[in-house]
Amino acid sequence: MTFVILAVGIALLVKGADLFVGGGSGLALRYRISPALIGSTIIAFGTSLPELVVSTNAAVTGNSGIALGNVIGSNIANVALVLALCTFIRPGMVAASGASRPALVRHTALMLAATAAFALFALRGTLDIVAGTVFLLLFVAILAVLLREEREGGEVEIRSHGRADALYIGLGLVAVIVGAQLVVDGAVTLAEAFGIPAFVIGVSVVAVGTSLPELATSIVAAARDEGSISIGNILGSNIFNLLLVLGISLLLAPVTVGSLVDIAVVVLFSVAILPLLFARPSVVRGWSALLLLGYAAYIAWSFGAVPIG
Repeated sequence: MTFVILAVGIALLVKGADLFVGGGSGLALRYRISPALIGSTIIAFGTSLPELVVSTNAAVTGNSGIALGNVIGSNIANVALVLALCTFIRPGMVAASGASRPALVRHTALMLAATAAFALFALRGTLDIVAGTVFLLLFVAILAVLLREEREGGEVEIRSHGRADALYIGLGLVAVIVGAQLVVDGAVTLAEAFGIPAFVIGVSVVAVGTSLPELATSIVAAARDEGSISIGNILGSNIFNLLLVLGISLLLAPVTVGSLVDIAVVVLFSVAILPLLFARPSVVRGWSALLLLGYAAYIAWSFGAVPIG
């Protein structure tokens, strides 16, 4: 029954985020916002909704391990699973991003800055309300930078639904909220049943589940030769996760950093995005394969590093 609850919750998260992305992107398209900016803001926020609701819900209910594990695991999965899979399938999509490429480079720098801020506070051993406040202030600053970017008029495969866009946004939010509650309940039950720490469940099962919207959105964008949206979605989502999602969660409840190894892993995988942006397509595919293998190894280590009773 626990697996059924998890499956239903994840399905609601994915469909809810899809509706939100469709409605939000349709509204943004009317104002001729650039593909990279749509990916880094509207779509990134929509695909980060599962992480936001799951982590805040977990923090409120006293499951801070799931809240932190969800954020760390989602950021690792976004780069080493979602983006690596997209660039493995279409290694030339970064080179083909055209006018949006400079924006992607700037967004990468912002994502790495957010990751560095997170790592520095994590070194204290505890993430508290002070860290949460700093993360939210940094998020506002980065969001202001993104919104000041010059709007471009390039063509993008996003469809406006007219007045239905607002309805899609509302329905999407409801589905995400209900789905998040089911996912947290299922994850807690699963962790208790198998004696697995909540953090491990958060960094693996919950993180992959809440990263499904990013996976679906990015693969579709890559298939449509809209690499800028695909990459912008990942970069923006990672910024949202670390600064907005975790920031709000820390205002609700502090969390103890159990292992600095996980912090080092999220930093290394974040830096590992650079070859995907600057290497030749022939190198990109090989690097993508290494990232996918590295992600599989990390998940295996996460479960193997703790006793399962």
